[in-house]
Amino acid sequence: MTRLSVEMLAADTAEPITSAGHAQLGIAVLAGIAVIVLLITKFKLHAFLSLTIGSLALGAAAGAPLDKVISSFTSGLGSTVSGVGVLIALGAILGKLLADSGGADQIVDTILRKAGGRSMPWAMVLIASVIGLPLFFEVGVVLLIPVVMMVAKRGNYSLMRIGIPALAGLSVMHGLVPPHPGPLAAVDAVGADLGITLALGVLVAIPTVIIAGPVFSKVAARWVDVQAPERMIEPRTSGELEKTGRRPSFGATLATMLLPVVLMLAQALVDIVIDDPENSVQRVFDVIGSPMIALLASVLVALFTMGRPAGFSKGRLSETVEKSLAPIAGILLIVGAGGGFKQTLIDSGVGQMVLDISKDWSIPAILLAWLIAVAIRLATGSATVATISAAGLVAPLAADMSTTHAALLVLAIGAGSVFLSHVNDAGFWLIKEYFGVSVGQNLKTWSVMECIISVVAGGLVLLLSLVI
Repeated sequence: MTRLSVEMLAADTAEPITSAGHAQLGIAVLAGIAVIVLLITKFKLHAFLSLTIGSLALGAAAGAPLDKVISSFTSGLGSTVSGVGVLIALGAILGKLLADSGGADQIVDTILRKAGGRSMPWAMVLIASVIGLPLFFEVGVVLLIPVVMMVAKRGNYSLMRIGIPALAGLSVMHGLVPPHPGPLAAVDAVGADLGITLALGVLVAIPTVIIAGPVFSKVAARWVDVQAPERMIEPRTSGELEKTGRRPSFGATLATMLLPVVLMLAQALVDIVIDDPENSVQRVFDVIGSPMIALLASVLVALFTMGRPAGFSKGRLSETVEKSLAPIAGILLIVGAGGGFKQTLIDSGVGQMVLDISKDWSIPAILLAWLIAVAIRLATGSATVATISAAGLVAPLAADMSTTHAALLVLAIGAGSVFLSHVNDAGFWLIKEYFGVSVGQNLKTWSVMECIISVVAGGLVLLLSLVI
């Protein structure tokens, strides 16, 4: 949802809502979220179906005509997919090229050759952060786990001393830095500027990943002193590398991965410095720094800097692109349904209700957004669902915010969305099984790390909101 549409919504719903209206809408929100939580956790229903049914339940409880609820949901789904769908697809293609070409292996091997001893946890953070830029969290975990196990075994490190920094790098990228689906969807819902959000996201991410990664890993290694399980240590080679023995260079791979970030940050910087929409230089940077063009440019460059050096034929490149798109169907549907749920919240008057109530509260909007995201994350176990739902609830609060504060609102939501991964989160079980630890040990390491990321990032965002 654009800033303009939020302002129009605020204007169209300027009539004060009665206390009875507030009560009914509050019950409707709780009912809608309760339905989603129950379907996801109790009945193990896919998040796409759960969000769809929860949206209908919300509208019905709010007393809205069912045809209007359906219209709101479908329009929200369509606008969200049109806003972030292409970006998610381009990110998936870039990530698949990185993995299949051996580019990820090249980055890992180069950094590990330069690191050793006490610097190894820092090297793992750097590896995970760079690789995590274009990859979804689960894909990044699968890609990095063999590296974590190999380094821990060969260097005789505690698994947590190496694993926690790697997981922190991936999780921070996933929660705070576009082009990951959650931050992208929140940017779209709130109407924030993507370049400013990216710049501030990187600023918040750096100290957050240091504290939650290398620093906390010292404590985690004392709490849970385990070694890498033998069953997870396997030779690490990409399938195509086995055939050709070739892979892209470190410099070309790193430059390709950072290209969209550089273009988007350059666009944000030019907008700040020039601040003249009619200026030809600014107009050029507004185009090349737009998320779609930046990611598209990176994908096209990757075809030559990663695919060709790895020995990919034209047919192999086409196959890689095709295979990268199938796994994101579920993510696109979940993000789209989350957008539908968000639009149902807004059209039912819930967004305006939050706006009205928050005027009487002394709680800052940034903190409110973080708390809402935390509550939904704890209930559903899904960072993406928490991000999209929270963004829908607090979107009207961004209507009168500056560009930087709207971006900080997005980051507050992202920070809250990763709080306390526990037994209702698929990622919790993924990490538990890979690391071969008990539920209690996973809670003391992975879950605590997620809390640290959420609290540190949320605190930094709140601090930035006071000084900029």
